Amino acid sequence: MDDLFQDRAPTPENTTGETEDYAMPLAARMRPRSLDEYAGQSHILGEGKLLRRAVEADRFSSLILYGPPGVGKTSLAKVIAAHSRSRFVNLSGVESNVAEIRKAVEAAGSLNRLHDTTTTLFVDEIHRFNKAQQDVLLPHIERGTVRFIGATTHNPFFYINSPLVSRSQVFQLEPLDADDLRGLVRRAIEDEERGFGGQRIELADEALDLLVTKCDGDARKCLSALELGVMTTPPGEDGVVRFDLAVAEESIQQKTVVYDGDGDAHYDTISAFIKSMRGSDPDATLYWLAKMLYAGEDFRFIARRIVIAASEDVGLADSNALRVAVAAQQAAEFIGLPEAQIPLAHAAVYIATAPKSNRSYAGLLAAKKDIQEGRTLAVPKHLRDAHYKGAKDLGHGEGYKYSHDYEDGFVPQAYLPEGRSYYTPTENGQEKRIAERLQYWRSKFEGGDPS
Repeated sequence: MDDLFQDRAPTPENTTGETEDYAMPLAARMRPRSLDEYAGQSHILGEGKLLRRAVEADRFSSLILYGPPGVGKTSLAKVIAAHSRSRFVNLSGVESNVAEIRKAVEAAGSLNRLHDTTTTLFVDEIHRFNKAQQDVLLPHIERGTVRFIGATTHNPFFYINSPLVSRSQVFQLEPLDADDLRGLVRRAIEDEERGFGGQRIELADEALDLLVTKCDGDARKCLSALELGVMTTPPGEDGVVRFDLAVAEESIQQKTVVYDGDGDAHYDTISAFIKSMRGSDPDATLYWLAKMLYAGEDFRFIARRIVIAASEDVGLADSNALRVAVAAQQAAEFIGLPEAQIPLAHAAVYIATAPKSNRSYAGLLAAKKDIQEGRTLAVPKHLRDAHYKGAKDLGHGEGYKYSHDYEDGFVPQAYLPEGRSYYTPTENGQEKRIAERLQYWRSKFEGGDPS
């Protein structure tokens, strides 16, 4: 039973239950110890916000925190546990198994009965647990054996079991803004206990700006780059370590973009790209295209979305859009990257700046709805196939008028047994001319029998 009580409730002097170890990375040493030290996430932790109220009132049972790496999910879990003076147990969705989950909850139950000690069970990368592993947690959460906090970089509504999500409050964490990152860096330089406050460091403004920009809202990446630069830069003759622009550039040589091929970043970015083309904003279109290409998105996937947008959003307002999109798709496939990005940009901007109409697609959806919900219409006899033996005996094709035998290649004739309208052209681009043509043809029906 010795290991059962090894991880006792934290003392007031060290509410995280950890000791500062300078072998630990700077980002780990600088984890916040209270809500006041926590940086960012004001949309859920600002004064009066739901999560802050729940933490301060110590009134929560199960939380799921989701967001990109380095935004403070683990740190927030530890701060919450410390605030509630709760024992903190950390499991990993990558490394832990069902046996470890059961061992953790059994220990939590024993400590609660014997010492009235509450346990916060934190599961990092909870989406890595399979369904059986996630289900093991449910009865213990419902009984209050543990307070559960899960962290994930994937959307919990897709990657975590519905019963677990329904028993939890879900909070989305956002990348830290520039001011938050600047504050973290300055605190790390000034902090004598956990940071570099015992050293003489001169941080250039342009170096700080570069760190903040290239770290893209990721606090861990920002502090790691600072640590690398400080630890590898020899002090000058005056004993000062000068963290200038050159040091910053070496410390974080290439910006990485958070972009997982099967997660929110993938779907959210392609959604922004499509909506920017539809919304006729070429600048936003190029930005989201550039982000996808920079992050390594499959250019064939991008090309497919451009082809779809050409028909769905531009349509008959400019039929050249589909030609340009298909040509760009074929050209990109033919030449490959990196040059494939040139025709992709060409086609994307063409679609963004083209007149828009979705009336042909909307008409198709309306017709499909009629077929699904209403009585299926029979093909009128004069439109039926009359090329096989015996068809004429059945009256097929009788009375059909061949359009090319008439002036302008048009003759009034019914093509549906009931008068229905599905396509209503807009006044945009080439579709205005289509509207005029249709109006002329339909006027031919007035006063006559279309059949």
